[in-house]
Amino acid sequence: MSTSLQLVLSSTWQTLVMVFFSSIFSTVIGLPVGIALSVTRKEQDGGIATNTPVNLVLGKIVNILRSFPFIILMILLIPLSRAIIGTGIGTAATIIPLSIAASPFVARVVESSLSEVDSGVIQASKAMGSTDLQIIFKVMLPEALPSLINGFTLTVINLIGYSAMAGALGGGGLGDLAIRYGYQRFRMDMMIESILVIIVLVELVQLLGNFISRKISSSR
Repeated sequence: MSTSLQLVLSSTWQTLVMVFFSSIFSTVIGLPVGIALSVTRKEQDGGIATNTPVNLVLGKIVNILRSFPFIILMILLIPLSRAIIGTGIGTAATIIPLSIAASPFVARVVESSLSEVDSGVIQASKAMGSTDLQIIFKVMLPEALPSLINGFTLTVINLIGYSAMAGALGGGGLGDLAIRYGYQRFRMDMMIESILVIIVLVELVQLLGNFISRKISSSR
């Protein structure tokens, strides 16, 4: 196996690891925040447990985090990565800023998807005596699932792009390969290979997301 191929395979694996774990962690953080944003809205906007102060505070936090460019956020979170992982650079350390950067995006995706649920279905559930938690987990989330899948697909694609940017700060992965070999060592072949792999990953994620979303929609 050539050295170039080994580098590409190693960098691809690092990117997959970063994207996989940051997708999980950002969903764990963003999903409950998105649900809270949706259910605490005003009743005329579809909220089932209206709480304006909570909604405003969560909305402001999400908006502030979304406004940070990823490179700046990654720099700011280096001390946190050091405290948790023991280092501020590398694949493992990059998962933390990636997760935090994607969490507000996930939250807005969840909020938007839940807002698309037919209010008539929610009202019918209320009339049948369902609790708020039952409405959320047995009505709203199942009804919004195809939209949620599409949103999570976009999240993963964004994380692939973020992981490439992380290479500028020693985050590893395909972005690091493109910068260290393609740019700094003038290896145009490595640059092209890195870009092609990123394009392939994005296409595969999009195809898989579309397939799952269509399967869920057609099974109803």
